[in-house]
Amino acid sequence: MSSFIADIIIQATQKFKGKQKYSSGKPSKYELAKEYRQFVISFKRNLKNLILIIIGIFSASFGFKGFLLTNDFIDGGATGISLLLAAISDIPLYVLIIAVNLPFIFLGYRIMGRRFAVKTALAIIGLALCVAVVPFPNVTNDDLLVAVFGGFFLGAGIGLAIRGGAVIDGTEILAIFLSRKFSTTIGDIIILINIIIFSFAAYLLSIEIALYSMITYIAASKTLDFIIEGIEEYIGVTIISSQSTRVKNMIIDNLGRGVTIYKGQGGYAKDGVSRELDIIYTVITRLELNKLNTEIEKIEPDAFIVMNSIKDIKGGMIKKRPLKH
Repeated sequence: MSSFIADIIIQATQKFKGKQKYSSGKPSKYELAKEYRQFVISFKRNLKNLILIIIGIFSASFGFKGFLLTNDFIDGGATGISLLLAAISDIPLYVLIIAVNLPFIFLGYRIMGRRFAVKTALAIIGLALCVAVVPFPNVTNDDLLVAVFGGFFLGAGIGLAIRGGAVIDGTEILAIFLSRKFSTTIGDIIILINIIIFSFAAYLLSIEIALYSMITYIAASKTLDFIIEGIEEYIGVTIISSQSTRVKNMIIDNLGRGVTIYKGQGGYAKDGVSRELDIIYTVITRLELNKLNTEIEKIEPDAFIVMNSIKDIKGGMIKKRPLKH
């Protein structure tokens, strides 16, 4: 490693870690390697987040200008409010995007922290600039295509921005705040907000536009879920079986997945004596679920199986090994 890069890393880590002083006045090779590794990880993560946010901004802008804006269709949330105000007034959309989301940025600062608020503010400003400056063609005037694909590109843009650690629609920040204040779910708050928005759209624009806008919202929300959760839905499976060793070997050998063994004790016993047992836990994709159930049934049809959905995973072998069929 060159001395120039080493000096940069040392200065950066001292600056952002409270002026850290090394015991000998100069870092050892181990300390330098450790700081270098942390620097590389942070740089890669920030670069990835930046790329995701930029792609998200362009995708959402294309959804706005290529589909929704020229046809007066709206979406839910803060973007829907911006589109609705743009449709009934002469105020440019890029101005409304900043104005409508500004309160949510301050709210995000309160409940999510300064770093999140700064990234969100920059993302929203970037979206407004992209809408104002970058020319996008009007793709189609077919109402159904506008509703579906406008929602698709808008939802993809919002989802990519979220994957990058920012939001370009502040509604979820408000939903988090209100859910904490009134002890309700975030989903219920978002539904209530969107009911109000679409009701105003039906009154101020037309019922037909409001109905098409609901299609836009559904397309956007489904695309958003797809972007955030991915194509592979992970499932955590807990298996209690008297043939735990055979089940464990089957998962490792046939499915190529890892397992975790918990030591447990049966709670129900006719003779009053609880027996010791091994509880198997593994994570698979939904594509492998059918095969897992089939193989377990071959070993022990009466095995007790509990399944629960997992949003995402990190580490382990499930993302490293291919599916086995």
